[in-house]
Amino acid sequence: MSLVEISSAALYVAFVAYLLGTIFFGGAVKSASKEKSAYNKRWGFYGITITVIGFIANLVYFITRWIAAGHAPVSNLFEFTAAFGMMIVGAFILIYSMYRIAALGLFALPVAVIIIGYASMFPTDVSPLIPALQSHWLTIHVITAALGEAILAISAVAGLIWLLKNIDMTKKSKQRFWIEAVMYVLVVTIGFIVSTTVFSLTYEPVQYSYVNAEGNESVIEYKKPALFGMNESQAITEGAMEPLVNVPALVNGNKLTTVVWSVIFGTILYGLMRLVFRRRLAEVVQPFTKRTNSQLLDEIGYRSILIGFPIFSLGALIFAMIWAHEAWGRFWGWDPKEVWALITFLFYAVYLHLRLTKGWQGEKSAWLALIGFIIIMFNLIVVNLIIAGLHSYA
Repeated sequence: MSLVEISSAALYVAFVAYLLGTIFFGGAVKSASKEKSAYNKRWGFYGITITVIGFIANLVYFITRWIAAGHAPVSNLFEFTAAFGMMIVGAFILIYSMYRIAALGLFALPVAVIIIGYASMFPTDVSPLIPALQSHWLTIHVITAALGEAILAISAVAGLIWLLKNIDMTKKSKQRFWIEAVMYVLVVTIGFIVSTTVFSLTYEPVQYSYVNAEGNESVIEYKKPALFGMNESQAITEGAMEPLVNVPALVNGNKLTTVVWSVIFGTILYGLMRLVFRRRLAEVVQPFTKRTNSQLLDEIGYRSILIGFPIFSLGALIFAMIWAHEAWGRFWGWDPKEVWALITFLFYAVYLHLRLTKGWQGEKSAWLALIGFIIIMFNLIVVNLIIAGLHSYA
C-alpha cells in the first residue's frame, strides 16, 4: 500500500472508532446512577479506550499524509477539516482525562464524526502546494488556529449539554427554539454529506464559463445541478441547464449551490427524523444529560475557553499576520477570512470580559460558548464555500 492509501485507511478506522466510542459513552451515561460512576463502568472504559485507539489511527492518517504530501496536511478544505475533527477528539480526550464526564464523549464525538464526514466530501487528492502556501507558516499558523478552535469547540459541547439539562423542553420558550435550531444546523451539515453522496452517484458534472473578479474568462465545473451561476455564467456542456440566478463575482455561485442543496437535503432529513421520533431532536437527546453536574460543565466550558482563546489568537491572528506580511507585504487586508478571525477573537474576548467582570455563569455562559462555536463553523463552512477572497484557494 502507498502512504496515501495507508492514510485514507487510518482515517476510516478513526471514523469508525469514534462512532463506536459514541455508542459506548451512551451506554455509560444510561447505565450510571451518578455521572462520576460512568467512568468506572465497562461502557465508559471501553468508550475512552476505543476513542484513544481512533485518535491514534487519526494521528497515523495525519503523519502519513504529511510524509506523502511533503507538507502539513492542512492546505485545502479536506485536509484542514479532517485535522480539525482530529483535534476536537484530542481536546476531548484531554478534558475527559481530567473530569471523567461520559456525556461529554456522547456529544463531542458525534461533532467530530460529522466534521470528518463533512471533510470527506471534498477532493482528497494529494497535490503540490500553490506558491502562496509554500511557507513554514502554513504549518505554524493553520495548525495552531485549528487547535485553538478545537479546544473552543469543547466549551460549546459543555455549554450544549448544560442547556439541554437545564432548559425545560416541555414549555414553549426562546431557549427551546434556539436549542432546536442548533440541532437543525447539525442535521443540515449531515445534509451536505448526503447531498454530495447522492449527486456523485446520480449527476453528471457540467462545465460553465464565467468572468472572474479580475475580469478574465474562466471555466468551472458543477457537480450538483446549478442553482446559482458564477458571474456572467454560460453553459459549456451541451444540454446543461442554465443556472436559476447569476451571482456577482464576490460570491462563488458553485459553492453557494452546494450550500443551498445541503440545506434542502438537511431540511428533508430533519423532517423525517421529526416524523420518526415524533418530538423535537433536543427532547430526544435530553435524557442523556440528566445525570451531569451543571457546575462541572460550567467549569469545563470556562476552562476550555481560557485555554483555547490564547491558542486561537496566536494562530489565527498573530501568526496569520506575520505570514500575510511575508506573502503579501502587509499585516492586514480585510480579507473575509481575516475579518471573521477578528470577529471570533473579539467575541471570545467579550465572553471572558463578561465572565470575569459581570459574573456571567451558567446559562449565559453556556449560550455564549455555543454562539462562539457557531461563529467558528460559519467561518469554516459559509465563508470558505461562498465568499471569494485571498483564502479561496482553500
